[in-house]
Amino acid sequence: MNNRVCEALNIDKPIIQGPMSWVTNAEFVAAVSNAGGLGFLGPNAGQVEVTRSPEISTERMKFEIRKIKALTNKPFGIPLIINRDLDYTWPLIKIVIEEKVPVVLINDVLDERIFKPLKENGIKIVYRPITPTIQNARAAEEFGVDVYVATGFDEGGTVPEQVIGTFSIVPMIVDAVNVPVLAAGGIGDVRGVRAAFALGAEGVFAGSVFIPTKENPTAENVKKMIVDATAEDLLMFRTLPAYYRSLPTKLAKKLVEMDEQGASREETAKLMRGSIGMRIGMLEGNLDDGYISVGTGITSIKEIKTVKEVVVTLMQDFN
Repeated sequence: MNNRVCEALNIDKPIIQGPMSWVTNAEFVAAVSNAGGLGFLGPNAGQVEVTRSPEISTERMKFEIRKIKALTNKPFGIPLIINRDLDYTWPLIKIVIEEKVPVVLINDVLDERIFKPLKENGIKIVYRPITPTIQNARAAEEFGVDVYVATGFDEGGTVPEQVIGTFSIVPMIVDAVNVPVLAAGGIGDVRGVRAAFALGAEGVFAGSVFIPTKENPTAENVKKMIVDATAEDLLMFRTLPAYYRSLPTKLAKKLVEMDEQGASREETAKLMRGSIGMRIGMLEGNLDDGYISVGTGITSIKEIKTVKEVVVTLMQDFN
């Protein structure tokens, strides 16, 4: 079966694993790529400590990139951290070019200064705005992105500002552009994959389904919690930039309580401590002081599998 996502990214199966901040590392990402999909290192891949230094952050990423290259000859990718003055971005672009990383993920920012060196070096661009819209999809197509990710409100973690479900947002974006579109949010089994393709998507972008896998660095108690949970267990609260979704932890319950009592988005965001709360909850398995970021597709996740088993099951129509 010809598939434009596979052709654009030079992969065997049209499935991309989301970066997921702290809960990726070289071994996990290489397993996704070796299974035929496209693995992405998270911004804090392989790390256990926070750094605010662009230099240290870049060196850490370079280390993980080189580890991946020793584990697979398949394509993989990294996300570009794009901040206001680009002091994090330029060192990462330099590493991407030097290390010949084949794919990058860009969130939200469409900037010719960033696109030009990537395009000149043959690097493929996957574009995933936090909130997909017809306007930013068409703008991304004009910029020459290779793949656009349409994320629905079903996703885990930071959800889109517009309350539009995955299976409403996908056909809306597909009908607006000619670039291949991936469906993201709430896809936990092959039924979700088939539904995404029926609506015009040419692949899927998945996160939660890859967390309870043997190769993933998430704490074992959290993996078990995900397997035992359903979408009915998920908590949602307002924070920056819009909403967040977590399985019940002491911190998540406190955030819901704050939201219900009228706390501002800034106040809940402060208590979350950015992605640090994810590291504490998911990497350390601390269910008191951290949160557990997953999407509504967890209902379909019934056991801890290998990465390859997940890819084979979700992509069984492409085997």
